[in-house]
Amino acid sequence: MTAQEQHETIEDSPVGWVASHIRRYVETDGADGGTFHGVPSLLLTTRGRRSGKLRRTALMYGRDGDDHVLVASNGGAARHPAWYLNLSADPTVEVQVGAERFTARARTASAEERARLWPVMTEVFPTYARYERETDREIPVVIIERTSTEQSTID
Repeated sequence: MTAQEQHETIEDSPVGWVASHIRRYVETDGADGGTFHGVPSLLLTTRGRRSGKLRRTALMYGRDGDDHVLVASNGGAARHPAWYLNLSADPTVEVQVGAERFTARARTASAEERARLWPVMTEVFPTYARYERETDREIPVVIIERTSTEQSTID
């Protein structure tokens, strides 16, 4: 993200429990919030596809080598989550994992990658399998590929 973007206000998820989780994560520099119900958790900041504002949410993640893997489950809802729609429009994202912050590029896994990664993610969070059964849409798997080795300065 540019120097100008680094000074923009980041709007956290409006969902109460997610906003509370983000607040704890940020206030403790990742010491509290790095897991959610025992599952690894990260903070993802995207650019709003309509508003142009920076939006932050907390998500469970898995790993595939050096990459972080997310599931756009939206709790099994019929629609994709807003964060997924945002990164589909602008794949440059900011990620915080614990105290580490970095810039990355997000992309939807190919069919072959999804077939390989879906079982990995249902092992990380078994409820994803139920979500998949409860919706008619194919739940996207997202691969987050780090683009910077330097610490991000977005606060």
